[in-house]
Amino acid sequence: METDLKQTEIQAKSEIKSAKTSADLDLVSKKYLGSNGVLRLSFKGLAKLPEAQRRKQGAFLNKVQKEIMGFIQEKSETLGKQKTVFSKDDSFDFNQPGERIVIGHLHLLTQLRREVEEIFQSMGFSVALGPEVETEWYNFDALNIPKDHPARDIWDTFWLKNLKLLLRTHTSPVQVRYMENNQPPLRVIVPGSVFRHEATDASHEFQLFQIEGLMVDRNVSVANLRAIIAAFYQRLFNKSVKTRLRPDFFPFTEPSFDLAINCLVCQGRGCQVCKNTGWVEMAGAGMVHPKVFQSAGLDPKKWQGWAFGFGLDRLAMMKYKIDDIRLFRSGDLRFLNQF
Repeated sequence: METDLKQTEIQAKSEIKSAKTSADLDLVSKKYLGSNGVLRLSFKGLAKLPEAQRRKQGAFLNKVQKEIMGFIQEKSETLGKQKTVFSKDDSFDFNQPGERIVIGHLHLLTQLRREVEEIFQSMGFSVALGPEVETEWYNFDALNIPKDHPARDIWDTFWLKNLKLLLRTHTSPVQVRYMENNQPPLRVIVPGSVFRHEATDASHEFQLFQIEGLMVDRNVSVANLRAIIAAFYQRLFNKSVKTRLRPDFFPFTEPSFDLAINCLVCQGRGCQVCKNTGWVEMAGAGMVHPKVFQSAGLDPKKWQGWAFGFGLDRLAMMKYKIDDIRLFRSGDLRFLNQF
């Protein structure tokens, strides 16, 4: 057994000497001194020997273990004193400044949302918020869209499987929620995400960011609406923008309008964004329907108002001449880092 142990000691010292790094040395140490190492197994084997032989072999085994441990310690100190030598490819100039840490920034739509909010707040509007998971009552019934009404087909709705909940299809439910808890006169805008189960293309997405506007007083008209919208576009785009109002239908406004602007991507010449018409529909608008006032607990004979809702995504497309709405949520840093 002593011959075997002597050979083990010679082999261990050779491997320790050959170790180039601390990691290499750790592997050698575990091989011979670890819980399942060569010497540990040898110590366990002593139990099978007679007492006299066990004492003799045990003493020799302790000596071998001590020799190996000492050699490992010396090698460890040697490795610790070694200076790191850089190859030509790894060398660098310590006098050069380090790389700049890349810091993230706000998404384009978040930046634009804040700008829109600031413009409307300067015109006396407050910002109101509402839930994205909405009830059928606020999303439809309170807005004069009762169950089985054909107007519900306008919105391709994401329904949830319990308690008649859904992902809101527009920000208009906040109109009723706000008027329930605040007395007119009032001016509010409602920013938030809306969801519609529809196919995506260059100008349509299943998730949109919408800005709702509501103004209620005793004497407001479509003229007030058009003046506010014109002032908003003037400040947002920093230039005069042509607008167009055409009759439309929305159950919660009467009369209702389709509000469009001349396409700023192609300057009205025609492109895939405006579908070669030169105009881009930016908002639905109209005078608040009396039944919406009634749903909110207000007397439609005393109050009147107008509302609008436009897509923030399309505003960004016009402002920055972006021709595909899908880019906003693509996660493509080549696009996002431009803003």
